[in-house]
Amino acid sequence: MRSSFEEYVKARGDALRRFAYLLCGDRHLGEDLVQEVLVKAYRRWQRIEAEQPDAYLRSALVRSHVSWLRRRSSSERPGAVAEERAATGDLADEQASRDELWARLRLLTRAQRAVLVLRYYEDLGDRQIAEVLRCSPATVRVHAARGLSKLRAELAAEKSGASS
Repeated sequence: MRSSFEEYVKARGDALRRFAYLLCGDRHLGEDLVQEVLVKAYRRWQRIEAEQPDAYLRSALVRSHVSWLRRRSSSERPGAVAEERAATGDLADEQASRDELWARLRLLTRAQRAVLVLRYYEDLGDRQIAEVLRCSPATVRVHAARGLSKLRAELAAEKSGASS
């Protein structure tokens, strides 16, 4: 059991952390979320491994993320740590775009953000997202529509404010 779990984490750990980062918008919180879910999954790994571990863990990450605020006893957040990487283009524009995207995504509810990440990052359909979130496909569509509508409204407000 232990070796198959370790092999899975080595093979899929980076993808899980990227997914959690997209859910949280914070690398450190994403890592904490993945660690918490993997600790729980380790106890039931034989059953999880026999089913679909990717789907199970993705669902567990989303459910844990959505319910995290209720469990967190502190509002403490780690500060950002600059990472060194080779320059490949205009990093200032790339970083500004990324920061702008996260600022907009933070305006959404956790459920809306989870639906949009599952739809556009994980490329899941409404039925698959509904299974992950344990809701109906209609609820998924409502969260997606409201989230996209809010993002569009923010962009429109910004454009109208910039052109004035």
